[in-house]
Amino acid sequence: MMNIQSVVIQSRNELGSFFFLRSHLYTYILKLNFEIMKKLFLSLFFVFSCGFSFAENFSSQTIDLGVVVTDIDKSLQFYKDVVGFTEKDGFEVKGNFPKKVGLTDGTPLKIHVLTLGDEEKATKLKLMQVPSSKPARRIKQPYIHTLTGFSYLTIFVNDVDLVLKNAKKRGYKPYAESPQTLPKGLPQDVCLLMLKDPDGNFVEIVGPNTKNLNSSK
Repeated sequence: MMNIQSVVIQSRNELGSFFFLRSHLYTYILKLNFEIMKKLFLSLFFVFSCGFSFAENFSSQTIDLGVVVTDIDKSLQFYKDVVGFTEKDGFEVKGNFPKKVGLTDGTPLKIHVLTLGDEEKATKLKLMQVPSSKPARRIKQPYIHTLTGFSYLTIFVNDVDLVLKNAKKRGYKPYAESPQTLPKGLPQDVCLLMLKDPDGNFVEIVGPNTKNLNSSK
């Protein structure tokens, strides 16, 4: 039969082992948490640093869009007289450059520059008719999902009726059953007028409801 002294000694040993294990377990958890936090911090740092570097790398927050057309005069009339773009000084790209960068088969380019307004950083639409031995094909596109790639141009205006009037005056009809008020869940005082340019490209005109739409409510 164990005496009291032996029991006390055994209890002390077991208690010492418990505190020893707890101490090592606590140290392990701290190290584990530190590693997890370090990895999380590095991941967040990488994500935010990439985001900041990408944002800072853009010298302009607008983009230029180049459009090849089959009839430059008709396209200029549509985008200037119907939509309301302003034509600025264009430019030409000659020599070996168009072929070396993959723009054309070597055919020089004459580019007409249209802008939304007069601001220096206004959106630019670059229209060009390329007189190549293999002329550009015009493909019918009844819906935006008929073909892959860039499918439509969205232009925000203050007066949809003005664009509609200009379009009808020059023989361009609203596409499908547009204009229509935006669907539920979106602003109900805004409508979308769909037009098609001379080459069949979709052009969305978005702005306040037309007079007819307001009167039908």
